[in-house]
Amino acid sequence: MDRLDPFLARTLARRRLLTGGALTLAGGAALAQSGGMAQLLFSSGREQRPLTSGFPGKGEMILQRNRPPLLETPLSVFDQGVFTPNDRFFVRWHWADIPLDVDADAFRLTITGGKQPVSLFLADILKMPRISYAAVNQCSGNSRGLFDPRVPGAQWAHGAMGNAMWEGVALKTLLEKAGVSTASHVRFGGLDKPLTQVDPFEKSLALDHAMNGEVMVAFAMNGEQLPLLNGFPLRLIVPGWYSTYWVKSLNQIELFSGKDANYWMAKAYQIPTAAGANVTPGTTDFAKTPISTMNVRSWITSAEPGARIPYADRLPLRGIAMGGDTGVKRVEVSADGGQTWQDAKLDKDQGRYGFRRFEASLPVARGQVVLMSRATNADGAVQPMKANWNPGGYMRNCVEPCPVEIA
Repeated sequence: MDRLDPFLARTLARRRLLTGGALTLAGGAALAQSGGMAQLLFSSGREQRPLTSGFPGKGEMILQRNRPPLLETPLSVFDQGVFTPNDRFFVRWHWADIPLDVDADAFRLTITGGKQPVSLFLADILKMPRISYAAVNQCSGNSRGLFDPRVPGAQWAHGAMGNAMWEGVALKTLLEKAGVSTASHVRFGGLDKPLTQVDPFEKSLALDHAMNGEVMVAFAMNGEQLPLLNGFPLRLIVPGWYSTYWVKSLNQIELFSGKDANYWMAKAYQIPTAAGANVTPGTTDFAKTPISTMNVRSWITSAEPGARIPYADRLPLRGIAMGGDTGVKRVEVSADGGQTWQDAKLDKDQGRYGFRRFEASLPVARGQVVLMSRATNADGAVQPMKANWNPGGYMRNCVEPCPVEIA
């Protein structure tokens, strides 16, 4: 059987499923909760967030906001494997009017601004040559709740991210069908809409970036169709860049020349031009630039911050690391708050844009212990010990302490 058939066959099934899902989401604040609470360690101390399993296509998630949905992946999920399951993959939308029902047969992706307009059905896209790779999708504000002093915005812990094997068509292939002409940039828009007269959520890339053969228009993640809440039926994948560029429910692409004046490029998601996107806390006047590439990070996943762990001579550790826009070269671990370090064993390399798992075993004593991991990427960038700060709460980058009690 042709490998296109499973995706083609499921489009009608997906259309019916989304109709049912719309009824669930339409309930707004009435969404079911699991009854449990997540304990998250922020800069100001421990805080609770409700756990919910009431969103269609999603298992138990940390509920940050109902509408538009902001769902965080529990840290324990990242300890289960290098790829984040679709039903536990974080969710972040900007507008409350998100697509609740998509007719997969009628859906079209349009490309304008080239030598000729292009309009493609999903079936057309599924017949094109495919690419696939692993890549981390991370919110620009992941770990914002740990900024000290605290800043406004969604107070994520470390779960506004996920790693998946994405499959789709290279954006370059689609743009070549339109003919790029004299364009210098490419703008992307989706099916979500604002409820007031403001700029729609649109993002843009320089043409040479868009044409690099890696930027993807994806229709599948982890071998399955994109979930509704993660951007069905199509999503832009910009490997190595923060997820603000990964436009969900992508339905329009525009080639253009000149500077993008849309709010979401010209004013939102701006970071300091200073190294590490770092300014002195309280600073508001500084040179800015749109956020782009991710930085090198790592997390201990085998223990939750604040956990009580039974004593043993040696403590096994596991975790995940990412190199940002390149691969992970090395991970070191510490059980004494960073005074001494030991190399961890790296698991299989799944590609330079994805998570890389690591493991180690460290001697520990009874009492309070601060576990740490420190990653180095292929370009030699190392996680700093001191956290950065900026008023947007973007691009947190430091060695993340994981305090535990060995008893």
